[in-house]
Amino acid sequence: MTDKALDGLSGPITLDQVVPARAPWDAIVRRGQTLRIVDLEGNQAVDFLMYALADDAERYSAQDTMAAQGNIFLKTGSVLLSNEGRAMATVTATSVAYHDTIGGACSCESNTLRYGHHTKSQHACVENFLQANARHGRGKRDMVSNINWFMNVPVEADGALGIVDGISAPGLFVDMRAEMDLVAIVSNCPQINNPCNGFNPTPVRMIIAG
Repeated sequence: MTDKALDGLSGPITLDQVVPARAPWDAIVRRGQTLRIVDLEGNQAVDFLMYALADDAERYSAQDTMAAQGNIFLKTGSVLLSNEGRAMATVTATSVAYHDTIGGACSCESNTLRYGHHTKSQHACVENFLQANARHGRGKRDMVSNINWFMNVPVEADGALGIVDGISAPGLFVDMRAEMDLVAIVSNCPQINNPCNGFNPTPVRMIIAG
């Protein structure tokens, strides 16, 4: 039986893993390889960071990426830049119309501020990022603004950000071609207080090909 999640990928599959709901994930992606993220059940936000493998002082820069493309959303053809202004990865394909760059990562502190003190103990993306980054010797000071794949964060007329129902669906994906050797860090978002995950975090699939 054909695995449709592999359609369009070229080269050998070097990694194929399912990341459980609410969990962190990290992997090395070599230059020229494609990292595909598959939204298995739909409406799942995937928080994402990148660091250069050769020197992790170089890492993804939301500011440089947005300024260079003149757009706050990521689409097919978007080039993800580092704080050195170099291309880290290119979005080569996506079956979702656009992805978020400005919504940030949920934390215990932001959950408490937005949703009440009863959420203080809830697991959040910042904790996932810290756990995954710790495996590479990085800590909280190494956190930067992240990408939110599949997340829908429209900017309202008054400039306020909305976090609304996602525009993804089961089986939709995003492909990134690595333009340098890099470390990809993921928090499969555990948020249950707003609709970014449909109030029900679900697994995603990570595939590296090439």
